[in-house]
Amino acid sequence: MRYISTRGGIQPISFKDAVMMGLATDGGLLLPESYPRVTERQLEEWRHLSYPELALQVISPFVDDIPAHDLKELIDRSYATFNHPEVTPVVRQNGVHILELFHGPTLAFKDVALQFLGNLFEYILAERGQQLNIVGATSGDTGSAAIHGVRGKKGITIFIMHPHGKTSPVQALQMTTVTDDNVHNIAIRGTFDDCQNMVKALFNDLAFKEKYCLGAVNSINWARVLAQVVYYAYAWLRATDTGRQPVSFSVPTGNFGDIFAGYVAKRIGVPIDMLVLATNENNILTRFVNNGDYSLAEVVATASPSMDIQLASNFERYLFHLYNEDPARVRKAFDELKEKGRISFSADEMERVRSDFRSASVDQGATLETIGSFYRETGYLLDPHTAVGVRAALDLIPAGTVRVCLATAHPAKFGEAVERAIAAPAPLPPAIAALENLPTRCEIMDADLEQVRQFFVSHVS
Repeated sequence: MRYISTRGGIQPISFKDAVMMGLATDGGLLLPESYPRVTERQLEEWRHLSYPELALQVISPFVDDIPAHDLKELIDRSYATFNHPEVTPVVRQNGVHILELFHGPTLAFKDVALQFLGNLFEYILAERGQQLNIVGATSGDTGSAAIHGVRGKKGITIFIMHPHGKTSPVQALQMTTVTDDNVHNIAIRGTFDDCQNMVKALFNDLAFKEKYCLGAVNSINWARVLAQVVYYAYAWLRATDTGRQPVSFSVPTGNFGDIFAGYVAKRIGVPIDMLVLATNENNILTRFVNNGDYSLAEVVATASPSMDIQLASNFERYLFHLYNEDPARVRKAFDELKEKGRISFSADEMERVRSDFRSASVDQGATLETIGSFYRETGYLLDPHTAVGVRAALDLIPAGTVRVCLATAHPAKFGEAVERAIAAPAPLPPAIAALENLPTRCEIMDADLEQVRQFFVSHVS
């Protein structure tokens, strides 16, 4: 399996090179040249596999440069850190299936991919005798999951930027209480998009990227998307009994990576009917799907901060497929975005988009109401991001069909919003309760690329 850039400026590369490259050197995102297909017989053979066993089956066709026994060991080690034997269990509540993705070290769905990616990095670096300096941006959960994926690992130093004061208190503590020598937290006075733009600027400086061996953990890294494909297959297997019964998924969406993994799962043959893209007030993606309006707007702070994003990094991967794998068309679209603050689409393109996705924007009032009503009816507590997905599912996916909602974080990570919704605090798991008394370390900076660059240079391994 070889990997290409959405902007067409590189020669095809191997999986391991794609992992280490992160963002393509031409500024595009990496994708496989083609997608393997799963047969109905294979799907049935997968039905009784454990999560790590299924992960090996789903991931292996995309990876031909890591020996099978090494890949199995990497996968097994990655999911041994989860506190539930099923890794991503599926529970049925009030007519929907909840895919619980919060049983990893930081209680968020990002752990599913970043535990695997951290182990991949360490494996490849040891094999090549190299060092890696990871630079990432987070709206909340990616940063802590990335830090916990690589803390203490040989040959890796990590720098994570987050918007100062705009994550939940728990999200901030999960990052800043990790004081390992190879971990550096930077709080930026600005938005997530400011953080992400500076990360992209550092990667687009090719001389700087090469000199300092930059690596990416954001969902621009293909390995993260690939790891997330697995739980769509796992959820389908747990929510159905036999055959090719289709399942519809509702996905709380900010950066488009998680729902793009669902799109990949559907392309490889997992029987997925609807993919519902659920946004909060930061609804550029909903405006795109429903109205063909992909135009930038100001970021609004909400009770679901991990979705407080306007410029969705992984959207470029979908555009590449929407434009029939034409990199020139992708480049033109992003030139238009840079010049005009928007991308235009034809009627035929929008018809195709609406065959791939449905979308709804759920505001803060509806989010809190959903947390409260769902709790009163079932006793099951949703975090705000999951509540956005549940409300969109109830609104857009017909009752009587199989509806799976991705639960992207433990509700205790967003205790303030949960308490407003149910008039009681969310029960604290021990991993969160212990954070309050730990020492912290973090640098606070303006959204100034040169200031960030200087800090990075003075702290690289």
